[in-house]
Amino acid sequence: MKGKGFLKLFIALILIAAIVFVAVCGIGDAKSGSASDVKLGLDLAGGVSITYETVKEDPTSAELNDTVYKMQKRAEGFSTEAEVYPEGDNRITVAIPSVTDADAVLERLGSAGTIYFIYAKGPDGKVNINKNADGSATFARPLEEIIADGEVVADGSDISSAEPQMYQDQISGVQYVVDLAFTAEGTKKFAEATEFAYGYRSSGSLENTIAIVYDGEIVSAPGVSAVIDEGRAQISGQSNYEESNILATTIRIGALPLELSVLRYYVEGAQLGANALDTSLVAGLIGLGLIILFMIIMYRVPGVAASLALVFYVGFMVLCLNLFEVTLTLPGIAGIILSIGMAVDANVIIFTRIQEELGTGKTVRSSIKIGFSKALSAIIDGNVTTIIAAIVLYLLGSGTVKGFAQTLAIGIILSMITALFVTKFLLNALVDLGADKVGCFGEKKGFKKMNIIGNFPKFAIISGVVILAGAIAIIINLAKIDAPFNYGLDFSGGTATTFTMDTDLPSDINVTLDQKIRDTLGQSAVISTVEDSSMVTIKTKELSTDERAKLTNILTSSYGVKNENITTETVGATVSGEMKKDALVAVIVATICMLIYIWFRFKNISFGLSSVVALIHDVLVVITVYAIAKDVISVGNTFIACLLTIVGYSINATIVIFDRIRENMAEKLAKESVADVVNKSISQTFTRSIYTSLTTLIMVVLLAILGVSSVKEFAIPLMAGIIAGGFSSVCIAGGVWHLFQKRKKSE
Repeated sequence: MKGKGFLKLFIALILIAAIVFVAVCGIGDAKSGSASDVKLGLDLAGGVSITYETVKEDPTSAELNDTVYKMQKRAEGFSTEAEVYPEGDNRITVAIPSVTDADAVLERLGSAGTIYFIYAKGPDGKVNINKNADGSATFARPLEEIIADGEVVADGSDISSAEPQMYQDQISGVQYVVDLAFTAEGTKKFAEATEFAYGYRSSGSLENTIAIVYDGEIVSAPGVSAVIDEGRAQISGQSNYEESNILATTIRIGALPLELSVLRYYVEGAQLGANALDTSLVAGLIGLGLIILFMIIMYRVPGVAASLALVFYVGFMVLCLNLFEVTLTLPGIAGIILSIGMAVDANVIIFTRIQEELGTGKTVRSSIKIGFSKALSAIIDGNVTTIIAAIVLYLLGSGTVKGFAQTLAIGIILSMITALFVTKFLLNALVDLGADKVGCFGEKKGFKKMNIIGNFPKFAIISGVVILAGAIAIIINLAKIDAPFNYGLDFSGGTATTFTMDTDLPSDINVTLDQKIRDTLGQSAVISTVEDSSMVTIKTKELSTDERAKLTNILTSSYGVKNENITTETVGATVSGEMKKDALVAVIVATICMLIYIWFRFKNISFGLSSVVALIHDVLVVITVYAIAKDVISVGNTFIACLLTIVGYSINATIVIFDRIRENMAEKLAKESVADVVNKSISQTFTRSIYTSLTTLIMVVLLAILGVSSVKEFAIPLMAGIIAGGFSSVCIAGGVWHLFQKRKKSE
């Protein structure tokens, strides 16, 4: 038997080591599959994200798809890793990572523009463009008149691509050009125009020139050296590759089928993103170590098996991020760290069941088998409800919230697989090796029965006082700041600029910076600093690209701030209004879905309604925290993620208790009342409720302590939600279910 156990353990350890090795080092020279191969979001890698809305209210799918394609080509001029994707029916988001000059990107991406190819002197003899002695070109008459007279050879819709190129010429040396490709209609137009222009081949002849006009400015006026009738052309004369790239990008911009307006943009300094990644990973590693220590101390041999399984879980999580090409964001890391804490829950449920079976005198092997079997329904039901929250988040959220939903869902699914299969395999291997004594596991021969139902009125009063305090805080906030909470940009609109200094902050920075902003931008700003740090956040009305550049200049020239340490986010009023609606809809949809699932699984609507009451309790407690701590945390894009995480976490804890109530009701003795069964069920699962809350809190507290400001704003209310969720599961949900049963019986 020991040989069999050794073989099992050896196989398991080899598998875990292999997964960890791939997760850390990757495979092959490209290090494919490793943590370094995971795609990072802009908040970690630095870069620019812009969300556009089409000026045309109802664009066709063809127009939107064409625009996305051409925007992708344009964005690739800045980075080969750029991504462009549609959002809904009339929005497009452009994400360009690792950009160092954000101002230049915003300036060149900020407007879709219009582009025209115009005769310098048309077939009708009208002069449209004057070529000056210094080689520059100017309009001979208004552009509107030129367009009205039909002197336009082609426009942006006739261009299919424009790419910068460099080649070696034996006579002139290195040449920098722009290669153009035309659509079928554009090919026909350009063939006719160049045939006319090529007839005037004398040097300097206006008839030989076709000018390129972008957004009302002449960007190039090349001569025609051949008839172009095959759908491809080449613009030469650029002095370097960058100049060719700028011209090619400009032409691609003008080729967009739809006119776009900026809804929001986000600029993250590369250094700030790197700091956020480092601090979050440190929090995760420390938390993982503490949880492993906790599990071994509390559960002995099963704790060792769970710890090894947890290492497997973390390594496999990295592989899944690569496999599913998940873009890892800061909230995404928070989701992983949170799921590590929650991954312990399944093991705690199983190990508690095993100890109970051992307490009845069963053997270790029999207790393990029964423990896993009895824990199965609670694990599946609890985790499915959390996955429901993650799915709703993914479908109704946007940007980084989707990243959080992805990592949370993957984490929950992996935690179930790890607990039900990997932990079980390791545990049986250790038993085969000789760890088959009751002392290696611990046993529970009984439990201290708590009178939860008898004290339910007291618990209800405690909750009522907390929720009432939140209502009072909201009323006070409405009177002071004309809003129930401190709304972040996603809910209020405007521009937020965050920066850090390499030196200590000047004591008068709030006053001097506000005055400089007033003098330069003509508006006031709300300036806040982070205690014991050199970080400052400036909130203003929505800034244009030019105004943002002026603000950046103030920070760099007056305070010595580096560009890579500046983060900017702008949200328009349209988006902020939608975010408020989405937050409410997401919570309602998730709650309804969970209610339906619980009703289906428990065949009793009272369980579902009691769970919803507990959820509403937890949401109200978290809202209370947002209202009271408005000076510390704001209601921003992670608000929805926070609420739905609390909803998913709380329902998980409640279902474990309800699962035990359902089991005990089926075995209810004649002399036992319903209240006795509820008290017994809660008492039996109390240790699990405490341990799960504790392990999850370990991870979240570390995020709150070590994380950057945006992570803290997520972690602080989450801490309150975990505590509230544990309290409501133990002290509220069972009591409410008991009330429903009493009412049902009286009817």
